[in-house]
Amino acid sequence: VQLVESGGGLVQAGGSLRVSCLASGFTFSHLAVGWFRQVPGKEREGLACISIDDGGTYYVDSVKGRFTISSDNAKNMVYLQMNRLEPEDTAVYYCAADGLCNDYFLRVGMDYWGKGISVTVSS
Repeated sequence: VQLVESGGGLVQAGGSLRVSCLASGFTFSHLAVGWFRQVPGKEREGLACISIDDGGTYYVDSVKGRFTISSDNAKNMVYLQMNRLEPEDTAVYYCAADGLCNDYFLRVGMDYWGKGISVTVSS
């Protein structure tokens, strides 16, 4: 099973960026996929997740209205569109997969993880 993130990089404050996650080795429709981020020295933060089978989503309050999670089931891809980015959004972003999408799994983490991708927001 493998999760591979892409699309990170450097963006100016106020800008937008979309990060992508390609899932392989899974039955994609059975998955819930989440996005997490971590700043060195700080705790990992769950951001959003999506249930692939029904498209249901969950967001933590800090990103509601700015970040949007979506999936392309034909491509086994999950995206996180990030708008109105702030320097505080600078982190390594990880996608992860499990069976359910809810606040519990965003708090404790998921079973399968990508290696992460760096997002830097300059002021």
